[in-house]
Amino acid sequence: MRAFNIGVIGLGDISNVYLNNLKKYPETVNLYGCACRSLEKASKKAEEYGFRKAFGSGDELLADPEIDVVLNLTNPETHYSYNKKALEQGKHVYCEKALAATFEQGKELIELARQKDLYVGCAPDTFMGGRLQTYRQLIDRGELGEIIGGCAFMVCKGWEWFHYNPDFYYRPGAGPLFDMGPYYITALLSLMGPAEMVCAMGNQTEKIRMVKEGPKKGKEIVVDPAVDTHITANIKFRNGAIVNLCMSFDVWDSQLPRLEIYGTKGTLCMAEMDPCSGPNLFGGEVLMRTEENSRWLFMPRQEKRVKTKWTNVKIPFGHNSVSHAENSRGVGLVDLVKAVQEKRKNRASGEMALHALEIMEGILLSIRENRFVKIVTQFERPKPMDEI
Repeated sequence: MRAFNIGVIGLGDISNVYLNNLKKYPETVNLYGCACRSLEKASKKAEEYGFRKAFGSGDELLADPEIDVVLNLTNPETHYSYNKKALEQGKHVYCEKALAATFEQGKELIELARQKDLYVGCAPDTFMGGRLQTYRQLIDRGELGEIIGGCAFMVCKGWEWFHYNPDFYYRPGAGPLFDMGPYYITALLSLMGPAEMVCAMGNQTEKIRMVKEGPKKGKEIVVDPAVDTHITANIKFRNGAIVNLCMSFDVWDSQLPRLEIYGTKGTLCMAEMDPCSGPNLFGGEVLMRTEENSRWLFMPRQEKRVKTKWTNVKIPFGHNSVSHAENSRGVGLVDLVKAVQEKRKNRASGEMALHALEIMEGILLSIRENRFVKIVTQFERPKPMDEI
């Protein structure tokens, strides 16, 4: 089968990681065209990465009939518009998170793709990396028993401490929930399947933020009143598990795990002390405790306390697989192309991204209306990874 021609819209810093990774799959994807608001910048990127064409706007790129798949790396505020235009032009779409700014927009995109028999994929694809795939393998083998719950924590002091242009993170469509939530929620969905209900509380600790680095250092950012910067939520999954979620830009430091999964036979942990700590990364340790090394083995307390340690589970994915040690961003796009060719569902699917979007919007609705919110969309739980 021929390689699919890829057209990339949006050439910010994140594009370099995507393009370096996509060049590893020349038999599957061909870097055909790239576009941004500056034709000069697009031309430089085209020369650097071997694109055949450079475009001075996304609309010009979308009009090219040779492009099979559009990789949308624009600002989240424009994801919906470019995704819709690409589908209307008959092109498959792979988009950075989130799929759209609202659940209604996301539903429109998925319905449009269905009508036109096109594929939609959406980041994050970090759940396809070695660590979360090992989580998946352990769960599917029953080593944790029945999954009863979990927790997910992303807490920090906000991106103004290192980002040169952090204004967007405090406008609707961002905040800690929409910026980092997709990584954590998608990881949970890939492990446990669809959710059925959410409830949440949130607040906004600081009305004004100040940029700490770069050319805008000292600039004040007015936080939009609609953006909660500290959110806690409960998500009930259709498998019966209940997960506590905390997303915050208001916390100075923490020793909480980034993600834990609880089963009747054991616990899986993404520890905060691990430098590759969160589900927003492909790599890191897989820590596990079961009855064999539980601290409860030594209760009631003995005079001489015996310390037990987490088991560091070996990740059984080799050098040629999706790397657990590198940033493999873009592997979801490669899988989408192979899914089109093999006539199967892609793993980082638009339907799963829509479900995640419904969960996030449901959390905000629960905060505003002080109620439980039902989640109605469905998606096919992605199949475990093999080598691609």
